[in-house]
Amino acid sequence: MPKVASVPLPRFAVVDVETSGLSDRRHRILQLGAVVIEADGTVIDQWSTLVRLGWPLQSVGPTHIHGITRPMLRGAPRLSTALDQLAPLLDGAIFTAHNAQFDAGFIIRAAHRRAGFELGPQLCTLRMSRRLDPNRQMSHRLIDVAERYGVDLTAPHDALADASATAAVLPHLLAAHHVVESEQLAPFFVGLKRPQ
Repeated sequence: MPKVASVPLPRFAVVDVETSGLSDRRHRILQLGAVVIEADGTVIDQWSTLVRLGWPLQSVGPTHIHGITRPMLRGAPRLSTALDQLAPLLDGAIFTAHNAQFDAGFIIRAAHRRAGFELGPQLCTLRMSRRLDPNRQMSHRLIDVAERYGVDLTAPHDALADASATAAVLPHLLAAHHVVESEQLAPFFVGLKRPQ
């Protein structure tokens, strides 16, 4: 039987969204952040933006958590523009997030009518962290996972800060799971269907 050639690890586009709430049907994206890295953690690019609300009376939600106020969003780009800016960072990279189902859910719902916008497989660092702790004896919140690996998270709930911390944690998780080729990532992917 011929040996299948291994595929080296690609780049990862580590993304975080800050939102007005927890439901991708009722709440809105307020901020997007992305950090593109190599598997060893080398940062290739980073980007973030606030996102203008679709209509003036939309709620910004829990400001005490994310720190985003309505006046901060006034000069921000619309979501369509933000998605256009995000798309090139995702191209050729694996979408990665801490709780990827949450972040990808908001982005997929926001982008579902945009031709050519695809996330592909979604790698979840939350899932990776939990698999290292089958008895769930530790917290797997991003701030706690970052602390375990000596990664500073100086501004929790800022999209770029959270994406940067997740990007810094990812090489540790890859090493802990002995992941050296793309095929080994499969157990850590989550998938979402497009909204109807």
